[in-house]
Amino acid sequence: METTQTTRKHVVPMQVRFNDVDKFGHVNNTIYFQFYDTAKTAYIYDVCHGVDWTKKAIIVAHIDADFVAQVKGDSNIAVSTRVSRIGHKSLNLYQEVFDVDTLEIKSRCNSVMVAYDLEQQTTIPLPEDWVESIRDFEGDSLQG
Repeated sequence: METTQTTRKHVVPMQVRFNDVDKFGHVNNTIYFQFYDTAKTAYIYDVCHGVDWTKKAIIVAHIDADFVAQVKGDSNIAVSTRVSRIGHKSLNLYQEVFDVDTLEIKSRCNSVMVAYDLEQQTTIPLPEDWVESIRDFEGDSLQG
C-alpha cells in the first residue's frame, strides 16, 4: 500500500456515484479526470479569491495520470491538490486521489495549466494576484 508523507493542505472529498463504477466493480479510469477537475476547480476558487471567470480562465495544456490502486464503489476517497511550480503563463498542479481512511494513494495526476483571456482568446501571463495568493497558500514548497 502506497501512502504519501506530504502534508495535504487542500483536500476535497469525492462521492463515488453508481454510474462511476464499471462492470468489474471499480471506478472506471476516465472518471478520475472528473475527480481531478472538480478538485482543481475548488482549489482555484478557494485560493484565488475574486476571479472573474467570465474574462479569465485557467485551462489544461497537459495532463497525465498514474493509476496506483483500485477505487471501488464503496470507497471513501478525496483528492488533494497543490501547485508545484509557477511559471510566467502556466503552473503545474500535482493531485492525488487517496483513501480517506487508510491514506492509500489510488491515483496521482500532474497537469500543466495555462492562464487564458476568454475575451481575446489567447494565453496571458498569470495574474499577479493569483500568483501571490498561490504563493501565500503553498508556502516554501513552491518552485518558480
